[in-house]
Amino acid sequence: MRDGDDGVAGRGTGEDGRSAGRRGRREGRRETPGRARLPLRRSLLGRLLAVSALVAACSVAATAWIAVQTTSGAIKQEQGRNLTADARIYDTLLEYAAGNPTWDGVGATVRELARESGRRVALTTQGRQRLADSATAATAPALPPQASAVVDPLSVDTVLAARGTDGQGTAADRIDPRAVGPFRLSAADGKALRRTADSKVECLNRAGIASDVVVGPSGRPRVQIVGNDPERALGTRCDLAALDTPTSSERKALDALTELADACLKRQGREGVRLNSDLSWGDPARVSLAPETAPRPGEPGPLLPEPAPVPVPVPSDAPAEDAEPSVVTPERTGENDRAIASCVGTARSEQLSSYVASPALLFIGDEGGTTLPGFDLSPANTARIAGAAALVLALTVGASVFAGARLVRPLHALTGAAQRMRDGERPESVPVSGDDEVGRLAAAFNDMSAHRARLEEQRRAMVSDVAHELRTPLSNIRGWLEAAQDGLADPDPAFVSSLLEEAVLLQHIIDDLQDLAAADAGVLRLHPEPVEAHELLSQVAAAHQARAETAGVALAVTGTAPGPALRADPVRLRQVVGNLVSNAVRHTPEGGRVTLRAYASDEGDGAVLVEVADTGSGIPSEDLPHVFDRFWRAEKSRSRRTGGSGLGLAIVRKLVEAHGGTVEATSVEGEGSTFVLRLPGSTPPGP
Repeated sequence: MRDGDDGVAGRGTGEDGRSAGRRGRREGRRETPGRARLPLRRSLLGRLLAVSALVAACSVAATAWIAVQTTSGAIKQEQGRNLTADARIYDTLLEYAAGNPTWDGVGATVRELARESGRRVALTTQGRQRLADSATAATAPALPPQASAVVDPLSVDTVLAARGTDGQGTAADRIDPRAVGPFRLSAADGKALRRTADSKVECLNRAGIASDVVVGPSGRPRVQIVGNDPERALGTRCDLAALDTPTSSERKALDALTELADACLKRQGREGVRLNSDLSWGDPARVSLAPETAPRPGEPGPLLPEPAPVPVPVPSDAPAEDAEPSVVTPERTGENDRAIASCVGTARSEQLSSYVASPALLFIGDEGGTTLPGFDLSPANTARIAGAAALVLALTVGASVFAGARLVRPLHALTGAAQRMRDGERPESVPVSGDDEVGRLAAAFNDMSAHRARLEEQRRAMVSDVAHELRTPLSNIRGWLEAAQDGLADPDPAFVSSLLEEAVLLQHIIDDLQDLAAADAGVLRLHPEPVEAHELLSQVAAAHQARAETAGVALAVTGTAPGPALRADPVRLRQVVGNLVSNAVRHTPEGGRVTLRAYASDEGDGAVLVEVADTGSGIPSEDLPHVFDRFWRAEKSRSRRTGGSGLGLAIVRKLVEAHGGTVEATSVEGEGSTFVLRLPGSTPPGP
């Protein structure tokens, strides 16, 4: 009733048709002229030559230009001799501007910077009226036509700011974080918060957590944990929320900023928003991270509480507060968020404009204002440079031709083999020329070709096995129903029970295939939770105890409770261990023993090992590598009822891999088998 011969005949006919189609495609490909070789302009060799020549020409020209410009001193004249020193000068003056409403008194700072750097430092208004100049001559030399930078704390030069802060600057916010304006705390508020911060640090120190107090530009103190694990403080009784409560002056400043932002939005016909204390909008943010509190290289660690990303940076170190919106939050779209961010930035600049100094032009140059003489190339020097460039270009093109020819030759072989594989021919290996990139590509292609052949063979075998597994219960169901229809069988309870048994077998096959398909597609859903391994093994043993007693097999769980803990999906893990126990009981003779054990790995990786061992018939050594293959059975004559579908161990491997673990099998024929699951533990491995 299985009709196995018809299925084989059908597959044979399909193979004949595909073979004829492949022969036709090969003949058509041979008849197509010009298919074997591409034009030079479209080939890899031609492109390699063109790119190599272009790169060589550009590199030679660039090298010559840099040499000439370096010799003539243009780079030194335009950019200065030390960009780091220039950036430090810019950052110092930027700090002065952020903390003072005018430039009065900046002369001493300018002279000190000039003394330290050995450069001339001058500061003028945007109308080029001098504010301060370090020149010592009675008549100061004229300033260059172009300023080195513009010192404006509300529009920071991100390149110089990043250099001045060891790369910690940000290009997203052009406002200097030291410009705090109305967010600066009063002396009384600062002292009160400092006392609170000191008490929290003492509390954390008593709890064994090293911490320090960090004060930002606005005067607000923060608690900083020493180390890289700030979450340790969350389990203590040291409540740090008091440090995040805004003062009355900060609330007032935030309200004023919100009004300015709302006015900007209303001019655009948009709804106003309520800014949180970290200058985000929409859902209130939990905490804020002031720009000056971000950890820098060499500092102990991040601040508490841990910040969440915000759309725009916080002005200074303003505290976080769960502020409730006072108006309806606009629809969260990219356009609205960009408009809100723009208005918030404009409002910040408007609010801080009266607290910071006006923009000023910064000039950094030589003390005497002199320029270095240029370098004029003579005809002889020009000829030498041109000759050297032509020689380098010729050598580059020659080397490219040689390398390109060697590179294209194995690629032609790879292309031909890939086309033959595409046309359905038997995969074949290509020669591996060496251990370079192309050789490794050829080796990888050979591995892929062999793997594809194995997958094709497995696919054919799997289709045949699935058809066989499904045909058996369906044929039985059909036979019983036809017998009942012809009056040869009575639909009594035994008849219905037999049909139900066949339907259950069919459902088990389908469920196994569905689990494997989900695992292969990466959509197998797991619901991990803390699991005590010894307890789970006891549950599985209890579920299979009746079957083991019927087979005359002793089923036991060894080890003491509680066993090692792990984090896994308990339902899927019970399914894994249940499949192993079911196989062990099935292949263990009467009087044998099946033992379950869970223990921690002694390799120090924090893993948990689950072992299922039996004293059964064992697995031959030549069959052991295939025990986790789909539809594999040690005894090919075993049916679904006597030997399973051959999917149980394949499902075990997929479910264990989904948990991030591995499964191994060892066996001695005639003595028994042992399956070991290695799963990640619930605690990280020790040092």
